[in-house]
Amino acid sequence: MTSKVAPPISVAIQWAVHADHPPFSEVDNSRIRRWAKACFMDRAEITIRLVGEEEGRQLNRDFRGKDYATNVLTFPMDMPDLGADSGLPVYLADIVICPAVVEREAAEQQKDPIDHLAHLVVHGCLHAQGYVHESDSQAELMENREIEILKRFKISNPYISSSKK
Repeated sequence: MTSKVAPPISVAIQWAVHADHPPFSEVDNSRIRRWAKACFMDRAEITIRLVGEEEGRQLNRDFRGKDYATNVLTFPMDMPDLGADSGLPVYLADIVICPAVVEREAAEQQKDPIDHLAHLVVHGCLHAQGYVHESDSQAELMENREIEILKRFKISNPYISSSKK
C-alpha cells in the first residue's frame, strides 16, 4: 500500500500592520499557514499579506476601482502547466487581508473574529485556484468548499448567522 504524499505548499506570511491587540494577537503564522494549506490539493506558492486600511483601500482602488478597504483581495498568477516534473507550483498567488475590516465585519455579523479571519484566508485561497462567486451556482460551489475546509478546524458554517462565542 502506498501512502499519499502531500504536495509541496509554501505559504509566506507578511504582517504589514501590527496585530498586537486582541483578537488577532492570538493568531500566529503557523495557524494561518494551516488554514491556507488545507485549501490546496496541488503544489502552491502563496503569500498572505495582512495590511492596514490605507494599503487595503489603495489596492482595492487600484485593482478593482472600489475606493474602500475590503476584507480580502486575491491576486492569482496564471502559470503554464509544465507538468508535475517541472517542480513549479500549480497555483501562485498573493492574498491581501485587512484585519481591521475583518474585525469590524465579525462584530457586525456577530462572528468570532478569528473564525472570520480563517474563513477569509480560505476564501482567498479558493479564489487563487479559480473559484468565483459570480453566479448562484458558482457561489454555492465555493461556499460548500469553504464550509468543508473550515469544518476541519471546528469552525462553523460562516454563512449561517450565529451569536458571538
